[in-house]
Amino acid sequence: MKELFPVTVKSNNEIAENAFLLKFRRNFTFTAGQVISITLLKNEESRLYSIASGEKHEEIWILYTIKTDGVLTPQLAKAKAGDTIYISKPFGNFICKEERAVWIATGTGIAPFASMFFSGQYHNKKLIQGNRSKQGLYFYEHIKEQMSENYLPCCSREPADGCFTGRVTQYIGENGIPDPGIPYYLCGSAEMVVDVRDLLIKKGVPFQNIQAEIFF
Repeated sequence: MKELFPVTVKSNNEIAENAFLLKFRRNFTFTAGQVISITLLKNEESRLYSIASGEKHEEIWILYTIKTDGVLTPQLAKAKAGDTIYISKPFGNFICKEERAVWIATGTGIAPFASMFFSGQYHNKKLIQGNRSKQGLYFYEHIKEQMSENYLPCCSREPADGCFTGRVTQYIGENGIPDPGIPYYLCGSAEMVVDVRDLLIKKGVPFQNIQAEIFF
């Protein structure tokens, strides 16, 4: 079990239905794409969350959604400014910097890519982001402004301006991929990761060119 240390919640705001952005002061360095463990009580089992803020931000951002049967998120959503939570130091190897690559995310799986984006690592990248509705395309405005035509948002449950109507897999199936020889980074549910990985392999992407981070 990783060592945990206390931090003070600065804010914990609901940014979409059942989706929250938790913030606390950054007092450590990290590499965009890394995760931390979080728990409310030091002796309780912690859960892993990707950092969503940029490497130079003064605050650490954690994006999460409430899982009604979850151990942590229903209680974490009640945390308010001034409360103490416990976190680990950052770790993990889901890292993509200057290379040409495609990022593919659904739901809160956008978090590590948001961190990369806010760290200025979006050049030479394409981002395919999916969710049920446009409200769930977290950080949409920021990303769209900077990435322009290299940002490909998808809404699977409802039509939305500027978005492909359908799942990420449907978008890839209908529009293809930029280049099977470059790296592809996937982050989202296990089902999404498996489906997209299989689709990419069918389209000629070598297995070793696909890196994945699963969000439970």
